Amino acid sequence: MRLTNVLRCASRLPKDYANLPESYVKRSMAMVEWRTPNAPQYQRKVIQRTRFHYNMSRPWTDGFKSVNMPGIRRRRIYVEPIDWTVFRGDRVEVLVGRDKGKQGIVNYIVKERNWVVVEGLNCVRGSHRVSERREFSVPSEIKNRPCNLWSTLPVASQSENKPTKVEWRYTEEGKKVRVSVRTGRILPIPLMAEETMDYKSKQTYFEQPKDTKAKDLEKITYVPKLMTFAQDIMEEMGIKEDRIPAKTYWY
Repeated sequence: MRLTNVLRCASRLPKDYANLPESYVKRSMAMVEWRTPNAPQYQRKVIQRTRFHYNMSRPWTDGFKSVNMPGIRRRRIYVEPIDWTVFRGDRVEVLVGRDKGKQGIVNYIVKERNWVVVEGLNCVRGSHRVSERREFSVPSEIKNRPCNLWSTLPVASQSENKPTKVEWRYTEEGKKVRVSVRTGRILPIPLMAEETMDYKSKQTYFEQPKDTKAKDLEKITYVPKLMTFAQDIMEEMGIKEDRIPAKTYWY
């Protein structure tokens, strides 16, 4: 039952929470119309979609693909480039709207739209379709809508319970930390920001039989050489080749 609930809510998981490789995310959201054959006489050219419409669905889900189906044109949304200082698990205070002055925990982030979802705030009541015969009624559902990042401020500490602006600074050891502008105190990144579907924190993760061991990753097994792949194999196998290859031409 727990696994079913996780799979049902997979489209609402943040990008980092899914713990998927960046190459897989790019490959799953790619919409290629045409590309050149994989042969040496062709230049690598690809005609694909470069502009996407982002919403609450993550790029590897069917909800994202249905919004970005071919033939659908949407208004381009310009997003302000900002340096993110808010993470999942931060307590923030809403500055605008009907929930102005209320505080909550950030549980979802969409960086492509500068959105943050504050748990229990900015909610709307969604309606469900009722059968035509009205034999039964479906209760309404409360949905959590996203807030713009500029409409929220992180709280400095639970003791002060006051919002503050945050900026990135470096310590004497060269470590990058979040610092409150009002108090000058360091704001630690919450543990919820490290939480993924595989583990609560990196320190508590146990290696599985199919995982690559950390010791194997630290070994240096590649030494660069000024030779081709074929020459490297010949050297390893002890094959000597003194013949001069004939010239080849491509037309």
